[in-house]
Amino acid sequence: MKKAGSPRNKTSPLRSREIVERGKGGPLYQHIFETLRDQIQSGHYKDGAFLPGETEVAGRFGVSRITAKRALDEIAAAGMAVREQGRGTIVRRTSRQTTVSAVVANFQNSMQRDGANFVRLYEFSQASADKEVADYLGLAEGTQVQRAIRVWHSEMGPFSHLTTFVPIDIANSWTAADLEKATLATLMERRGVHLVRAEESITATLADEIVAQRLQVNIGAPLLSIKRRIFNEANRVVELVWALHPAERYNYDISIKQGATS
Repeated sequence: MKKAGSPRNKTSPLRSREIVERGKGGPLYQHIFETLRDQIQSGHYKDGAFLPGETEVAGRFGVSRITAKRALDEIAAAGMAVREQGRGTIVRRTSRQTTVSAVVANFQNSMQRDGANFVRLYEFSQASADKEVADYLGLAEGTQVQRAIRVWHSEMGPFSHLTTFVPIDIANSWTAADLEKATLATLMERRGVHLVRAEESITATLADEIVAQRLQVNIGAPLLSIKRRIFNEANRVVELVWALHPAERYNYDISIKQGATS
């Protein structure tokens, strides 16, 4: 008899028709990975919860167990879960973090100095912050924010896919045309917002169909994923940035001073 309340008995929202709808133009394991990733990030599977096993994933999506295993392996490789023999795949979103200090405005504006030739704007809109974005920005869920998606290009090709969220009372001072000509750091300084520090989380992910097309990489290609919160001098979060970078076109170098622990 199954024990009531076991995390393994939790009804999974996975549906085989999702693969039918999303499975065009990429490997099946990639679309399973994206579904699980989205459910982890939305909080459906919380830290410490069990993900569906290989057999369940294979059955629900109508794929082989090898494909299901590959998808779960990719979730673990992206740092969102751990695979424990005899137990299953357990969500582990918490991890050891290292804080890096930098002059924020110089850090952001360096993209213009380091070979960026132009930026392409894909989205510029006002939206209601979902729970994740609201938590990052320290706002109430549903608060209006400006959402923009841009891709920076160099002579080597597109190297940075940026999704940014800015509180609307700050962002109402610039237009879409402004974002095609300058970094957000520059626009904020013009607005009188002084950027003093940032906190960021770095992990790995895989390119979905849309991002792969914009960054001109294969679907499922590995990407460096950086989420960064930027604070002003009043310690208010004034910007959330989610950056995706293809490894072959982007280096992330950090200089660590004496006294750092190892």
